[in-house]
This record gives sequence, C-alpha cells and structure tokens, in this order.
Amino acid sequence: MTIKTIFLDRDGVINKEVNYIHNIDDFEFIDGVFEACRNFQKLGYEIIIITNQSGIARGYFTEFDYQLITKWMLDQFEERNVKILDVFHCPHGPDSSCNCRKPKPGMLLKAINQYGIDMKRSWMIGDKDVYIKAANAANIQNTIMVKSGHPIDLKNSKAKHVLDSIKQVKAVIQN
Repeated sequence: MTIKTIFLDRDGVINKEVNYIHNIDDFEFIDGVFEACRNFQKLGYEIIIITNQSGIARGYFTEFDYQLITKWMLDQFEERNVKILDVFHCPHGPDSSCNCRKPKPGMLLKAINQYGIDMKRSWMIGDKDVYIKAANAANIQNTIMVKSGHPIDLKNSKAKHVLDSIKQVKAVIQN
C-alpha cells in the first residue's frame, strides 16, 4: 500500500530562517505551520521533513546539537496534535558529492523506498528552488515554494505554486 506525503523543508517553511540555527532559543515557528499540518493530516497525508544542514559539515554545530533541536521541534508538533512520520537531513556541505544534499533527490528517494510513497499524490513545500529540483528529480510534480524563507526568483522558478507562507497552503492542497 502506498501513502501520500507532504514533504516539508525545515528552515524557512517550518521555522523562520536563521542562518545555521542550532539553539532552541533561536527557533521560531512560522505562523500557521501547526494548523497547516493538522489540515494535511485531516486530508490523509503523512508528513516528512527533509532538510539540508550544512552547518554540521561547516563545524557551526554538531550532529548532537542538530538532534537535540530536532527532538524539541518534534515534541512541539506532538503537543499540538501533529504527527511527523520522519525527518531526513543532509549534514554535508555544498561542495560535497553526496546524493542527499538538495537539489539531489537522495533524501526523498530514501523516504520513498522506506515508506512506499505515492509520488503522484505527494507534495514538496520548500523556500528555495533546490527543493523543487529535488522533488522533480524524485518524480514529485506537486510543488509549492513559499516566500517565508529565502528570496525567490519567480521568473525562473519551476514551482507549480508560489505562496507567501505555509499558512496559505490550505487553498492549494485540498485532497
């Protein structure tokens, strides 16, 4: 049996963009993220977070620091009745030859293989074009770019939809 999934980037989609965030005190959720995720669940979607975390490779924080903030974040979701199926992260730097750093589709492909995801019914929500490219490379055509993180080049974006933030996604994802 396959599942339909909402793939979310973390920084700029779930939380406000802060370069190399690794302290809970600096972690601020984007307005409307919990409501959007509860709506995804109501529509029958699983939620998976995929995130590049090059701050680990750069030495700005450790894998342990990343795991601490991730556990705290997941606890915040759980307290608000949101179940996150899984979190995948790439700890490598931009010059790495790994297959997991977006725009490469490695994290998405790993999730697909692990959970039997129906790509035609799934969505990717990110704040940079690399997330859209990774989704397309993994055969996810339903893509949303949000303006709540990085500046967006609207003329060259391959995103199917561009919205101000995750708060507006309910108008796009309705089944």
